[in-house]
Amino acid sequence: MTRPLTTRDVDTRELMDDPDADARMLARTYGRFGFVNALVSRPGSLYRRDVRPRAAHAREQSRALRILDVGAGGGDLCRLLAWRLRRDGFDAEVTALDADVRAIRWASAHDRGAGIRYRRALTTELVAAGEIYDMVLSNHVLHHLDDAELRTVLDDSVRLVAPGGMVSHRDIARSRTAHALFSAATWTISSTLLADSFIREDGLISIRRSYTTAELRAIAPPGWVVRGSVPSRLELRWVGAHART
Repeated sequence: MTRPLTTRDVDTRELMDDPDADARMLARTYGRFGFVNALVSRPGSLYRRDVRPRAAHAREQSRALRILDVGAGGGDLCRLLAWRLRRDGFDAEVTALDADVRAIRWASAHDRGAGIRYRRALTTELVAAGEIYDMVLSNHVLHHLDDAELRTVLDDSVRLVAPGGMVSHRDIARSRTAHALFSAATWTISSTLLADSFIREDGLISIRRSYTTAELRAIAPPGWVVRGSVPSRLELRWVGAHART
């Protein structure tokens, strides 16, 4: 029985997270992420607002911009950022991090010359290794986490970012409107573009698993800012002049 959207449905797991998920459907899902995220997540706004200005600052210091994408999945955000930075003449070191070996294998096999560094690991392992980045990003990861896992990822994110750097975790915001719009929009292409993938069903599950902006504000640690935007988007953001290292 499907839970109402008044509370997070943390007990329902997305189909692609099943270790025994159909490999062909999983690969097709990774391959369609770029199209779906371009429409839903608007990565271009992230690039213009946050990534490009920090790349310019890094160039003034004669170094490459260091970006970490947590839970990178098929790597579409990493590739987009790497290509745009290269197009605009910036040097960058982009790392795609995911705990699922299937995602890392698919993404690395479809790098398409982007030059991404692919790593199968947890954020805690990067902290232990002393890794430091200018930007720590994620897209559609928060809804996969329970509250304890969220606190770990947020604490690790702050430890991984350099002084003056920033963290931006972006996700869908749970609402009836988001669920209805995604359901309607994907229904029309469910038998064509999204056929033989998990995107439609998992997308609806992910909305039910997602936080609202009010819920995130209630549990976000001090120093974090929660922003909501249309359509049904949220961002958990941290910018610090003195990040912990």
